[in-house]
Amino acid sequence: MKPTFYIILLFLILGVSCTQKNTVSKNEEKPKDSLEIFFSLANNFDLSLDQRQQYIQKASAIVKLQNNDSVYRTNLFKIANRYYNLDRFEDYKKTVTYIIKKSEAKQDAQSVAKGNAYLGDYFLLKERADSAFYYYNKAENKYLELNDTYNVALTILNKATLQYMESDFLGAEMAVFKVLKVLKNTNYNDILYDSYNLLGQIYNELEDYSNAIEYHNKALSSIDDKLMKSFAQPKATSYNNIGFVYQNKKMFREAKTYFEKGLEQKNVFKDKPALFAMLLNNLAYTKFQLKENEGLPQLFFQSLRIRDSLQITTGIIASKINISEYFLSKKDTLKALQFANEALYLSKKANNSRSTLNSLKQLSLVDPKNTAYYSKEYIVVSERRQKSDRAIGNKFSRIEFETEEVIEKNDYLTTKNRNLLYGLISFVTVGLLLYLVKNQRNKNKVLLYKQRQQKANEDIYNLMISQQSTIDLGRVKEKKRVAQELHDGVLGRIFGLRINLDTLNQFDDSNAIEKRNEYLVELRNIEQDLREISHDLSRENKELINNFVVILHNLLEEQRKTFSTNLHASIDNAIDWDAISNSIKINIYRIVQESLQNINKYAHANSIHVKCLKNEDQLILEIIDDGIGFNTIKAKKGIGLQNIRSRALDCNGTAIINSIISKGTHITITIHLV
Repeated sequence: MKPTFYIILLFLILGVSCTQKNTVSKNEEKPKDSLEIFFSLANNFDLSLDQRQQYIQKASAIVKLQNNDSVYRTNLFKIANRYYNLDRFEDYKKTVTYIIKKSEAKQDAQSVAKGNAYLGDYFLLKERADSAFYYYNKAENKYLELNDTYNVALTILNKATLQYMESDFLGAEMAVFKVLKVLKNTNYNDILYDSYNLLGQIYNELEDYSNAIEYHNKALSSIDDKLMKSFAQPKATSYNNIGFVYQNKKMFREAKTYFEKGLEQKNVFKDKPALFAMLLNNLAYTKFQLKENEGLPQLFFQSLRIRDSLQITTGIIASKINISEYFLSKKDTLKALQFANEALYLSKKANNSRSTLNSLKQLSLVDPKNTAYYSKEYIVVSERRQKSDRAIGNKFSRIEFETEEVIEKNDYLTTKNRNLLYGLISFVTVGLLLYLVKNQRNKNKVLLYKQRQQKANEDIYNLMISQQSTIDLGRVKEKKRVAQELHDGVLGRIFGLRINLDTLNQFDDSNAIEKRNEYLVELRNIEQDLREISHDLSRENKELINNFVVILHNLLEEQRKTFSTNLHASIDNAIDWDAISNSIKINIYRIVQESLQNINKYAHANSIHVKCLKNEDQLILEIIDDGIGFNTIKAKKGIGLQNIRSRALDCNGTAIINSIISKGTHITITIHLV
């Protein structure tokens, strides 16, 4: 019974992380909002499992909406704790794995270490010692980096627990003393309690009962108020452990006293049902050894029912072996054989060599006819177990060694990667600076080019205006000269002739008079015509059209002379061209010029309409043709269209280009003059 029993006891004495999960839940702050309320209710053991599961689901729904910060990861750990306390261990593992992933993304070493410790707890429950040891070892090394004394001690203690489970008692003893060394000058009584408890168990297995009782008593004396208020039931656990030592010493009276003390502790069944079942079974076994049959075998069966409901396989096996012993003492061989066979079946199914050995030992007593068969199988299992124990001990050492190697390698790689990262950052920074400098230079070149282009446009326009002004000035001078010549020369002479003819009218010759009258009439007509011409020339000088309009008209007239396309142009007389900047005028000229060139090259139009009008503070230029049109999307990147849009933008205006295949093109330039 002894080897099987301590495995079950392990759940009670060294579920440090398990106890801590419950303790943390108890000591959390009072609920402040709905999330904290859900967390609190999910950990309320007075509620049913279904109710607690509903509250943790509500809490999870709220946490999922949070960002990946420290509060978010803390809440995820709370969710994992609740899953643990609800025995939903797969959800617990899934949540912890997710926490590690999120913590690594934020380089949160504390949460990564804690997550690895939680995974160690999971594999400890699943009795996968090597995996549990691996994750505890990872957690320990992380905590060492963080100089976290409490958690370093806790993870070493968890590793010692695994060594104890796998019968590496000397290794476990050394690990516990390492924990006590770490705990020196600290007040971490919860870990101190578990350390003394484990030492008591180790010495019990080594049959050093005096030391076992000494350390269990030290565990009792280390219990403080904080530990008493937790779910750990420390006094009930210690009483059970001390009773178990006395049971091994065959001092059943003393053992019975301690088991009864354990059962008398408040809320044992509520807080630790597995411990309660163990105390019942131990009390029943002690009474059985004392031949006190009162309450037997009911106490055995009560313990079995609780263990069965909790699915504690090793506990179920231990109960069935004890029940088999009880019925064997009562000469009920059939029931004794039944429970012994059930214990053997469960032991093999669970692949638990210790329980298998205890079951075979009991069967050899119950079924003496097959003792040889059971003894032979016992030897085979015992040898296999011894090899396994040696292998697992070596495996623990190898895991520690390989983990240290991995850590050293990771440190080397981390340093190397950090140097590479710094080099890459430096390279990228230099490259970015060079790019920015080059880009700025290009921008300056473009800006300088635009400035030069603008100045060139101004110079071209001024040259065109100057040329046109020279032509107009010459034309005005010539017209003035002709007008003066007509007025002062021709009209003077004609006037003199009219006077002479008037004088000749004194003669009475009818033919002469008639002829003279005809001349006089003709002369008056000539005089009137010349006077009108003179006045027209003088008026044209005063009403001379603006130079830009003349330049624009010249461009349009050149279009009419060169191409057969009908060109219709209209320029609003209300436009004050003198108030418009030269930059806008030259751009309008270029837009009209570019549009006419595009129409002549591609449109095959019959008619063109060029309109320039003023609408309040806007100058609107429209160029319309009835040509073949084009696809504006495909032609969007054309140089001609880009130039038109660019020039419109330079004038603080917009260009809208609409074209329909087979129906023509309509360009509208809108320029804001204010």
